[in-house]
Amino acid sequence: MILNFIKWNPSPEIFTIPGIDWPVRWYGLMWALAFIASHFFMNRIFKAEKRSEKALDTLTLYIILGTVLGARLGHCLFYGPWFDEELANGVIIEGYLSHPLNILKVYEGGLASHGGALGILTAMILYCRKEKESWIWLFDRLVVVVPLAAMCIRLGNLINSEIIGKVTDVPWAFIFVQEDNLPRHPAQLYEAIFCFFLFILMYWLWKNKRDKVGPGFMFGVLCVLLFTERFFDEFLKENQVDFEGAMALNMGQWLSIPFVLIGAFMIWRSFKIKAKQISEEVTSS
Repeated sequence: MILNFIKWNPSPEIFTIPGIDWPVRWYGLMWALAFIASHFFMNRIFKAEKRSEKALDTLTLYIILGTVLGARLGHCLFYGPWFDEELANGVIIEGYLSHPLNILKVYEGGLASHGGALGILTAMILYCRKEKESWIWLFDRLVVVVPLAAMCIRLGNLINSEIIGKVTDVPWAFIFVQEDNLPRHPAQLYEAIFCFFLFILMYWLWKNKRDKVGPGFMFGVLCVLLFTERFFDEFLKENQVDFEGAMALNMGQWLSIPFVLIGAFMIWRSFKIKAKQISEEVTSS
C-alpha cells in the first residue's frame, strides 16, 4: 500500500535573500559542509603528521577548484557532449561541445561525481608538483575525507529529489513527489549511508594502520570499495540521460570500472612494496 512508503517533497531552497531574490539552496549548503568537514579532518591529519597549516590551506584551494571544475566538465563531457534533442514542450537540449557556452550555465545543474574524482586527482598532482610533496602520501591521506564529502553531496541530491532510483515496492521506498507519485529506491540515501561507513573505515585505517601498510594501500581500498558500490548502486538508479538506455551498462558503471582496476593495482603494488621493505629490514639486521 502507498501508505507504507515515504512521501518525499522537501523544498530545495532554505530561504531567499531579501532584496536580491537570491535563493540559498540545501544542495549548496551540503557542498559547503563537504568542504568544511573535509578541511577539519585533513587538519587533524596534517597536524598528526607534522605538515603545516599553510600547506593544507593551499591544498584546500586546489581541491575546491579541482572538484568543482572536474565535476562540471565531467558532466558536460560524459552526459551530453554533442546531442541536440527537442522535447515535447518545444525546448531544445543542446550538447555542451556543440554549444560550448552551455558549459557556463551552471544554474541549470549538472555535476558528475566521476568528473569530480578526476578533478581532485588532477588538482592533487599539480599541488604535489608545486609543493614537492609525495603524491602517494597525499593520496593515502585525502581518501580519508573523500567518502565524507561524497556523503554530504549525495544527501544534497536526496533533498533535491534528483538522481532518483528505479520503481520498487520495498517498504522504505521514497515517493519523490517532485518527480512522480511512484515508490522508488532512495539510491542517493544508499550511497550516502555507504559513504558514511566507508569514512569510518578509512579514518580507522589511517589512525591505526598507516605505518603498517604499503604506500598506496589506502588509496586502492577507497577506489575499489567506493566505485564497486557505485557500480552496483547504478542498477537501482534511473538513467540520467536517454542515450544510456541503449548501453549494456550505463555511463556511471563504465566510468567506475577504471577506478576499481586502478584501486586493485594500487593494493597489489602496496603489498609488493611493503614486502620489499620488510625483506630489506631483515637483510640489514
